[in-house]
Amino acid sequence: MAVTEEEMKKALKAFRKRLKMQQLEEDSRLGHSPLTGAKNKIISMRPPSGFGTEVWEELANKGFLKRDGGGFFAIVEGKSFT
Repeated sequence: MAVTEEEMKKALKAFRKRLKMQQLEEDSRLGHSPLTGAKNKIISMRPPSGFGTEVWEELANKGFLKRDGGGFFAIVEGKSFT
């Protein structure tokens, strides 16, 4: 089944939103001292459900995502749909 560009746009938007939510959740955890300034940065994650694996593989093949192993993907900075 071919993946449409519109479907890839929606999937990439959902991935970025989920990554942002994961980062906000990590930043708000108890145990992090606001005085030290040390924060963990989430750089990769498993893609959100709702889209098939072929969508995520196609995004990785086109260079929008980077495979990080174990089913994890990372955002490639500076790459967006035009």
